[in-house]
Amino acid sequence: MNSVPKIFLTFALVALSSIAFGQQVISEQQRLDVGRILNTLASDDMRGRSALTKDIEPAADFIAGEMQKIGLKPYAETSFRQTFELDKLSPKSNVATINKKAVPAEHIISLGNHVALKWDEKSPVKVVYIASGADFSQAFREHSLSKENTLVLVDPSFEASFVRFGQMLNKPKFIEDPNIQKPSIVYLLSAETPKTFQVHIERDLEHFPLFNIAGVIPGKSKPDEYVIFSGHYDHIGILPAVGQDSIANGADDDASGVTAMLTLADYYKKKNSNERTLIFVAFTAEELGMYGSKYFSNHINADQVVAMINMEMIGKDSKFGPNTVYITGYDQSDLGKLMQENLKNTTFKFYPDPYTKQNLFYRSDNAVLAAKGVPAHSFSTSQMDKDEYYHTVKDEVATLNVQNIISSIEAIAIGTSGIVEGKQTPSRVEKLKD
Repeated sequence: MNSVPKIFLTFALVALSSIAFGQQVISEQQRLDVGRILNTLASDDMRGRSALTKDIEPAADFIAGEMQKIGLKPYAETSFRQTFELDKLSPKSNVATINKKAVPAEHIISLGNHVALKWDEKSPVKVVYIASGADFSQAFREHSLSKENTLVLVDPSFEASFVRFGQMLNKPKFIEDPNIQKPSIVYLLSAETPKTFQVHIERDLEHFPLFNIAGVIPGKSKPDEYVIFSGHYDHIGILPAVGQDSIANGADDDASGVTAMLTLADYYKKKNSNERTLIFVAFTAEELGMYGSKYFSNHINADQVVAMINMEMIGKDSKFGPNTVYITGYDQSDLGKLMQENLKNTTFKFYPDPYTKQNLFYRSDNAVLAAKGVPAHSFSTSQMDKDEYYHTVKDEVATLNVQNIISSIEAIAIGTSGIVEGKQTPSRVEKLKD
């Protein structure tokens, strides 16, 4: 691109921002960096940023490099990487007999963290039944919560439901902490009353080293109070080709949120006005089940976290139009109201989440800290009910409105100013019961 269009674009973005905010909030260089970071993270070179492949490494290194360049301190003492391990269990073989009669593999379901399991009638295993006429789904749930190793014999009248449950549950599963032992529960579909039985389950175990990328700006007068800004940097990797394109670039999901997080880190580092400690984190493995944010959130003192602003897909106009962002769990704390007060002289508006039936408040990386009572919310513009590019190879930068990302960044920068500077403290979320 030659210099004339680039200069024109910069002035155009400044003008658009001025309409919303009446002033320039982030610098012209930071505006240019929004495009640079977004295009880098969503480039084909990143190969879709799948957390379980080497394709996540370049994205992690790039984000860590940006944090170092900004001048953040590493969150994990000597590294911007917060490393942890995720184990994956994949079915290998399910074999069972009752009274020496073989049970078909599709009539076996095993739950638990076991890699190998061998039972017979002499094993210390509780044997229970789901008889004909029972509420199968309810009984299945109850037995799944057993505190001891359990063999559940299921009446053949439930075959259709049993096979459907097996298709869902006999799949590869991830284990966050292999040191936490869970009881094994095995379900067998059979009409036999067992005088003898044998159960032999084998699974393949794989270890995956994963890493969040996190940096810190220490607080001046309130260093033990934390404000977290976050987004997830993983995506879904390589998909079956559509035409000649097989890379799910994840531009909106969630290169847009990580771009905002890094831009806010640069903004606050240069502003140098934070009384509270600011933590900027790019989570991994959100697409697999939010494992990065679970690890991070379970290894920080939630009582010290004053607020969490998690940015999830902010690359397009929300259903409320330009210069708007919706906040999940808006009424669970007054964070959104405080931020809106700081935006009273602008045309930007924060709205409550319009997709409440989808329970988004507990479906993104804010969830664990929110459950612990933190005013932790996700900020988004994604039109969940009609985004045709979500989780496809078409989620590319060309489909985004970069100005929407910039205006959202500026709104969050102004909106969180009182919290960052220690002048405002949002109310806590009601803790979820264990």
